[in-house]
Amino acid sequence: MIEFSAVSVRRDGRLLFSEATFQIHPGQKVGLTGNNGTGKSTLFAVLLAQKGISEMSVDAGQVSIPAGWQIAHMAQEVAGSTQSAIDYVLSGDKEWYEINRQLADTQGLSTDTITLLHQKFDDIDGYRTPARAAQVMAGLGFTTQQHEQPVNDFSGGWRMRLNLAKTLMSRADLLLLDEPTNHLDLDAILWLEEWIAKFTGTVLLISHDQAFLDATVGHILHIEQGKLTLYTGNYSQFVRTRSERLAQQQQAFEKQQATRAHLEDYIRRFRAKASKAKQAQSRIKQLERMADLSPVMADNPFSFQFYPPSHMSSPLIDMRQADIGYDEQALLSGVTLQITPETRIGLLGMNGAGKSTLIKALVGELPLLSGTYKVSDTLKIGYFNQHQMDSLDAEATPMLMLRRIAGKTSDADLRSFLGSFDFRGERIDTASKLFSGGERARLTLALIVWQRPNVLVLDEPTNHLDLQMRQALTLALQGFAGAVVLVSHDRELIANVCDDLYLVHSGKLQEFSGDVADYGKWLSEQRKSAAKSEGEKNAQSTQDVSAKSLNTEAKPPVETLSKEERRRQAAEIRKRTAPIRKRIDKAEAELDTVNDALATLEQKLADTSLYEDERKSELLSLLDEQASLQQRQSQVEEDLLLAMTELEEAEMTE
Repeated sequence: MIEFSAVSVRRDGRLLFSEATFQIHPGQKVGLTGNNGTGKSTLFAVLLAQKGISEMSVDAGQVSIPAGWQIAHMAQEVAGSTQSAIDYVLSGDKEWYEINRQLADTQGLSTDTITLLHQKFDDIDGYRTPARAAQVMAGLGFTTQQHEQPVNDFSGGWRMRLNLAKTLMSRADLLLLDEPTNHLDLDAILWLEEWIAKFTGTVLLISHDQAFLDATVGHILHIEQGKLTLYTGNYSQFVRTRSERLAQQQQAFEKQQATRAHLEDYIRRFRAKASKAKQAQSRIKQLERMADLSPVMADNPFSFQFYPPSHMSSPLIDMRQADIGYDEQALLSGVTLQITPETRIGLLGMNGAGKSTLIKALVGELPLLSGTYKVSDTLKIGYFNQHQMDSLDAEATPMLMLRRIAGKTSDADLRSFLGSFDFRGERIDTASKLFSGGERARLTLALIVWQRPNVLVLDEPTNHLDLQMRQALTLALQGFAGAVVLVSHDRELIANVCDDLYLVHSGKLQEFSGDVADYGKWLSEQRKSAAKSEGEKNAQSTQDVSAKSLNTEAKPPVETLSKEERRRQAAEIRKRTAPIRKRIDKAEAELDTVNDALATLEQKLADTSLYEDERKSELLSLLDEQASLQQRQSQVEEDLLLAMTELEEAEMTE
């Protein structure tokens, strides 16, 4: 168990948190949240210091971690290396790596030592470790061809994926993950969610992805105003619980302020009167004893909106029968896409499918190999991607960059505008080379907003953005009057901004009929299909080798069963799979019940009078019931899918 007891920590002279007391039990998965600069990474450093991995000390209190626990930490930087990608990932399993290193060169080792090494290797299931590393790399988007590439050949984002893969390979009791989804696309994030769900150790992770937190953690450790509070439930449940607590805190604050005002007025009126002096002194002591309560402040520093486009026409972009690719090699073919002022598209697709390639063609950066591409005379694109962030003038300040495009706008208006993106005080006049990734992303968005585009093309805009900025961006995009084309791993953003989803797959662009949750199921099916094909390929390869070694010609099987034997075999299959079919029927019936209950709840929640103050307790009760039913719905759907897969596999074995 991890235990903090009255812990206080300062960094660079600033008190980050004090009197922190909480416990995290083995196997719990906890999301660490709080505004930037509140001490999330420092808390990680405190934990690592208990194992000598960090030098961060506490100013007061005690921190304890079980002595035998191993900690794995995902660092935020990856040094260059000539080591191959697969070896780098395998090095995350330190025990396996060391035993394998010794077994590779046994000179000077005694027979007993070699025997012991082989025994240890067998005990840790070392023969399957390379296959496990390959599975982790595949889940994070690496191809088999990339396994032998040196780490130096990968870009910064892909090196971070390698670092995550290395961390996941460790045999850790405690896993510390700092923004693990920052450089992942949606399919890799969905795979990581499944991996964390299966991990039996303790997980503490920092993330600004609400959907990811909802899917992976059962507790939230929140840092706010120097205090740490441990909440039970995922992120959505935390938001509800915290909102209720803040509402109660606000009421208590207002009541305290009224009491304080009454006491101060009494003291002011009667302090000088001898007959009332004793009572006045009593009120003074009462006032001094009164613990200060903080007012509930709107704690999101970001509040911006996209300006209405100055000109608009339809269509803004018209692409027909386009072949798109590089060096005369088409990655996508026959693409037809029309962008009108009402367009709100979310692009989905597996890693490497061609989403970014399509976007480059859409904004005119990549010429078509064939087909037509026409744009309106009024077209004004606001294009956000990693390259835009990286190409910011390193020496220029936010004020200078905005001034270059702002014409005769007053400095006061520019400062007010930058303040809505939380560039205030000295940060307005700080060179961008000193900014964090989140600050550069916010500045890039600010420059786009100022130019009043009528088409927003956003390629992973939430990388480096915290939850508050993501919420502000979501609200701003919902109010944007132009077209939106979005690629993002943030499911909340896609669900709240996009009206239509398009899938990039197998060289084609086609409309996706489901929602983001359905896309997750589609990805799962694609992985199963790929694994099955790989298994059949390996089996066929083994069969071919065996046939060759025996110098015999493989022949197709000949059907020798009679009609009666086939009937009997079918009956045996039905008998053997009866329990699975029963599970399917039960799950389908329960799913119908849950769906009916949710539909009834939604009708109740549609009653506008329910949101009046006097019915607050009834509303909260219904919302809790809805959350519970939605969680059950998700679990039953997963059980149903698993049972149907088992049935299919059982029937295919015959």
